[in-house]
Amino acid sequence: MEQGEEAVSAAAMPAAQAASRWSPHAEECACRKGAEQSAGKSVAVEYSHVYALGRIEMRFPRAAVEKEFAQAIGLAETAGLSDMQARHRVLAKRENRYLVRKLAWVFSIQGLDTYLLQPRDAADYDLLVEAVRPQPDAKDIDVVLGVRGPIAPPEWGSALALPIVFFDQLYSFHSDELIAAIPRPERISADDFAPAASELFWRIMQLTDNAGATDEHRALNYLAMRYPDLYGAVAEAHADNRSLSAVDVRLSPMSGARRIVDVIFCFTERRYGTTTKSFVRVDVSEEFPFLASKLAPYYDR
Repeated sequence: MEQGEEAVSAAAMPAAQAASRWSPHAEECACRKGAEQSAGKSVAVEYSHVYALGRIEMRFPRAAVEKEFAQAIGLAETAGLSDMQARHRVLAKRENRYLVRKLAWVFSIQGLDTYLLQPRDAADYDLLVEAVRPQPDAKDIDVVLGVRGPIAPPEWGSALALPIVFFDQLYSFHSDELIAAIPRPERISADDFAPAASELFWRIMQLTDNAGATDEHRALNYLAMRYPDLYGAVAEAHADNRSLSAVDVRLSPMSGARRIVDVIFCFTERRYGTTTKSFVRVDVSEEFPFLASKLAPYYDR
């Protein structure tokens, strides 16, 4: 994916234009507070990095936008298409790009509306259009990386009073595609690997309060998306009659000038109950987490 610009495009939708007053400029700061002006009052706006897994949905922030969209569908050739297929066809047409900018793009996590999405680069509206699948499936996943800014302006209404995430990277996929692309250990059969990998992925997805905004959750989401060795380790544990019994994330003793967390995986032997631990280190200092050390045995201090 292409990394976006530093400011929200002037061509963005009206609420995003208002939000651009708060568009963050300090990219390497994971969290900062500043005084901003809103309705003549000074308010504190907190920015934090986001690495979240969920689903993107389009919403109509105003009745006029909904009516305009309905007219666009009425003018399009949509006979025989489902409602979602018709929506996708209309949004994909270049002449309807003005509608894409007027819509509210809601990012939901575990079925709860969590963020409003706003691209830094206007060209990335294409990524939002791609997230509107013509044939949606329960296993469709969207991943967003960006910076969480202020709550959406009041003109959006109380239903859309959500934090705005100015995203730099956004991609959409089906979870089965992810599992199929993960290299599996040689001694693990495909029939055994797929269930183990799928279970791990959905376990991370369903963690309580995983909105992808804390260092702990950003590290876990990064590993779920970018570290295939973890899936292999879980599959091998299952082959050895061990279960993944717990996942813990702690500030690493290696942290100093940079923020590094230890992600610890506990494996319990199913028959005797003995536990072994492995861990990886993830650097979460900046917007894009990265691996600081590979999977290795972990020993309690």
